[in-house]
Amino acid sequence: MSIKHKYDLGDIVQMKKPHPCKKSLYFEITRMGADIKIKCCGCGAVIMFDRFEFERKLKKVMKKEEN
Repeated sequence: MSIKHKYDLGDIVQMKKPHPCKKSLYFEITRMGADIKIKCCGCGAVIMFDRFEFERKLKKVMKKEEN
């Protein structure tokens, strides 16, 4: 059984709180699995969340990656 998520690898997302660098509100999803890794689009810092925490802190998906 396949579960369809509203986000995928390479998507640009907005989190509820901005990154402390104050350069960007947006993050790119760089790894998906049990954990999700996102990269700040402003400074390039990498942050890793477990899937539950990521979904709780996600505000919206800004751009879907075109396949």
